[in-house]
Formats: sequence, structure tokens, C-alpha cells
Amino acid sequence: MKIDSYRNQRWLESTLDYIWNTHFEDVPRANNVEIIFGKKAKRRLGSIGLDKDDPGTSIIRINPIFKDLDVPEFVIVATIVHEMTHYAHGFNSPLEQKQQHPHRGGVIRREFAERGLEYMYIEQNAWLKENWPGILDKYFEPTAYRRRNRPVKLKLPWWMSGL
Repeated sequence: MKIDSYRNQRWLESTLDYIWNTHFEDVPRANNVEIIFGKKAKRRLGSIGLDKDDPGTSIIRINPIFKDLDVPEFVIVATIVHEMTHYAHGFNSPLEQKQQHPHRGGVIRREFAERGLEYMYIEQNAWLKENWPGILDKYFEPTAYRRRNRPVKLKLPWWMSGL
């Protein structure tokens, strides 16, 4: 499905610049940082990685489904803030890595809160929970992404594991 939208490469770059200058002004651009629309995905909204051809460049990839105008801008902005948080914490950037795992312990939500953006984190999660399946229906076969009902596996305490 082709999407006609003002959300193009120039808009994406402008949005990244705005976010950096407004909410991440304390984070140095320690290398070249690019932002592009990546592969269409069901679960991955964005990612950050090093360019395989130029490891001195960090690339933020955003789900191209976000070009769809049914997806509110705050969802896209929150996704970019999430990826910028990884950059600021030293994941796929030359900055010092602040922790071992990029998501453990609620570090993303805490970073949103410290930057005055926790409301956006909450609104994005609520919107995705309510609306993302309907958006995916437009781009994928519904059975291709619905969760299966799986039995819950209970982990036995260590003293019962030998029984």
C-alpha cells in the first residue's frame, strides 16, 4: 500500500532536529546521526544502529507505517524520543554506555519523565494499545500478528524443581 503524506524524509529530519534541540540539548552529537524510514514492521516502531558501511554514523530507523496520517504525530515523536534515549545512553552511539541493558528497570520511561515528556510516553502506549491493531489490519493479514493464546508456564521454586 502506497502512502501519500507530508511525512517524508525532510519532515523526519526536521522532527529529529526539533526533538534534539528542544528536549536533548544536553546530549552532544558525538557522531553523524541520520534518521530514515526503515522496513515495515508489526511490532518494531523504531530502532537505532550503526551504519554497516560507516560505523561512525548512527542511523535511527522509523517504521514507514508512520507515514499513515491515521497515526498521530505524538506517537512518532515519542518513538524518536525513545531512540534518542538509546543514543543518549550510549547504545549505538559513541557516548558512554550508562547501563548494561537498554530497557531494564524502566530507564526509558524515567528518561521521558526527566525530560518532561512522561505524558507522551503514557499517551503513546495507550494509543498503541487501542489503535495499533487496526492500523496493522491495513498493512498485514490480521492472522499474521495476532497473539496466540498460550498456556501460562509456572516456574517452580528451586526447592521443588527436582520433584
